[in-house]
Amino acid sequence: MDSCNCIEPQWPPDDLLMKYQYISDFFIALAYFSIPLELIYFVKKSAVFPYRWVLVQFGAFIVLCGATHLINLWTFTMHTRTVAMVMTTAKVFTAVVSCATALMLVHIIPDLLSVKTRELFLKNKAAELDREMGLIRTQEETGRHVRMLTHEIRSTLDRHTILKTTLVELGRTLALEECALWMPTRTGLELQLSYTLRQQNPVGYTVPIHLPVINQVFSSSHAVKISPKCPVARIRPAGKYMPGEVVAVRVPLLHLSNFQINDWPELSTKRYALMVLMLPSDSARQWHVHELELVEVVADQVAVALSHAAILEESMRARDLLMEQNVALDLARREAETAIRARNDFLAVMNHEMRTPMHAIIALSSLLQETELTPEQRLMVETILKSSNLLSTLINDVLDLSRLEDGSLQLDLGTFNLFAVFREVLNLIKPIASVKKLHVSLNLAPDLPEYAIGDEKRLMQTILNVVGNAVKFSKEGSISITAFVAKSELLRDSRTPEFFPVPSDNHFYLRVQVKDSGVGISPQDIPKLFTKFAQTQSTATRNSGGSGLGLAICKRFVNLMEGHIWIESEGLGKGCTAIFMVKLGIPERLNEPKLPFMPKVPTNHGPTAFPGLKVLVMDENGVSRMVTKGLLVHLGCDVTMVSSSEECLRVVSHEHKVVFMDVCVPGMDGYEVAIRINEKFTKRHERPIIVALTGNTDKVTKENCMRVGMDGIILKPVSLDKMRSVLSDLLEHRVLFEAI
Repeated sequence: MDSCNCIEPQWPPDDLLMKYQYISDFFIALAYFSIPLELIYFVKKSAVFPYRWVLVQFGAFIVLCGATHLINLWTFTMHTRTVAMVMTTAKVFTAVVSCATALMLVHIIPDLLSVKTRELFLKNKAAELDREMGLIRTQEETGRHVRMLTHEIRSTLDRHTILKTTLVELGRTLALEECALWMPTRTGLELQLSYTLRQQNPVGYTVPIHLPVINQVFSSSHAVKISPKCPVARIRPAGKYMPGEVVAVRVPLLHLSNFQINDWPELSTKRYALMVLMLPSDSARQWHVHELELVEVVADQVAVALSHAAILEESMRARDLLMEQNVALDLARREAETAIRARNDFLAVMNHEMRTPMHAIIALSSLLQETELTPEQRLMVETILKSSNLLSTLINDVLDLSRLEDGSLQLDLGTFNLFAVFREVLNLIKPIASVKKLHVSLNLAPDLPEYAIGDEKRLMQTILNVVGNAVKFSKEGSISITAFVAKSELLRDSRTPEFFPVPSDNHFYLRVQVKDSGVGISPQDIPKLFTKFAQTQSTATRNSGGSGLGLAICKRFVNLMEGHIWIESEGLGKGCTAIFMVKLGIPERLNEPKLPFMPKVPTNHGPTAFPGLKVLVMDENGVSRMVTKGLLVHLGCDVTMVSSSEECLRVVSHEHKVVFMDVCVPGMDGYEVAIRINEKFTKRHERPIIVALTGNTDKVTKENCMRVGMDGIILKPVSLDKMRSVLSDLLEHRVLFEAI
């Protein structure tokens, strides 16, 4: 039965098992103690690991496990209670630390997983950033090409060069097989092949502009891929089996009207050219986005460059036109200046030449008037004198008008007696008015200053012309002359809106009104009165011969004196009123010294004859010389006549009291003669009075006479009364400069 018992397996003896466990616990403890050393080394060397405290806790757990196994070595033999307590404590700590570590790992593992997720996210971001950097590099490369193309395109402002350069640079940059530009025809119904890159296609080929593919490109602001078989793309060389991709883009043709300002309407429809670009055939290359963007930008740059070229061409045409106009204007200006000089020279010559015979007519008529005449003969002589004086006045008016028109006439300002001016006008006009039985009245306001600063001669001429017209167009009735200082409320008149007077303490505005009971004038004819030789519709006016130059000159004189003149009339047969205002200065002192020349020669003082007065007359014109001698001889003078400057210098002596000379003589002129006479007679009381007797009325003549030391100027023609007054005044004052 013992033999039936099962044989028990041969296990190692217990002491052998204990020995194996003992050895195992020793190596386990050794391993546990070596792992914390490795963890400590890892923590020490790692500066970026975020869970150091977890590693420390995990190291403590391992150390405790190792300590437990190490203490367990003493439990295989008989051990004391102390060993049991230490073993128990170690296991308790190991259990606590192991549970804490397990719980901590529950929280750490999601964080570790999220870190892994972030790592994957960062990898994706890095890949996306790499793509963006590649795009930026592509855009930079595109921008570099655009700048290069723009520089090449804008390096010229010739349209043909711009377009050809665009095709060449695009073909080189994008490695194109062909590039072409289709331009609209003048009719706008077709596109014409104008430029190609390879120059292998017949330029001038046209296609209808309303093709669907063209409309598609024109309606889009981006580059559009089109079929290689469409009409605008059939320009590649033959023999290619796989045509490359083709894109087309519109090129705006900008005009000046396309640059709209604010809400200005567009004056012309927008027109486009078509640019077609082809990639090489028999290749798998395709258009990239950055290449299409490059094409679009270049198309816009070409549009801008073409607009600049068009503007430049327009400005150059305008400049050429302006230069032509400037040349024409300069030529016209020179011709006008030549004409003005010719006119002035003609007027100067005519003035001198006309005054010389007028001098003879008036002088001889005045001499004839002093003889015994029948009433009929006296009437004839008086008529000759009046007609001659009127002709002389007309000559003066023509010269004054010429100076006014070319701007050479200037006011001769000075202090004068304003009351004397009006009295002189009244004295001159009364004899003419008395013939027509017209009553002339003068009314000067009490506040009108006696003295004023202005041009006495021009003011008197204006008043005399206005009053003379009133007498001329009045057959009967009366004429009233009223003068007063214009008040501030009367300075601005609604009928004269263009007149802007400025009140001041240093001047005043003289208002003169001349009212007549003459034929009057219709309101529509009033503006014509201030034109030269105006003729109105009034029969009475036409019969009177028109207004001549008088009012036209008056208007210009008044404008020079910063005033205004106008006419008022209620109609034909109701008379009219001439009104003008002029600006006059107020003298600082009423007793300020007089000017060294007299503006008007008095006629009612001094002797009537000058017996024995030795006078020398120098005049190259024989008639004028004889007439002047006749006037002087009639006044009792002892006259010596010479015809040249040399003869004058040879004849003149201290016995001659007065020398009348014409400054315009051949050879040595009168100015040089005056200088020689002044040098010859150093003592003033021995030197004769030198007076220029001339027909020149320009201010240069007067200035030259004063410069060379002449004592006076007398304008031809000279009557007997005028010569008498001249001699009287010369002997009294030794100076007489008649106003010019």
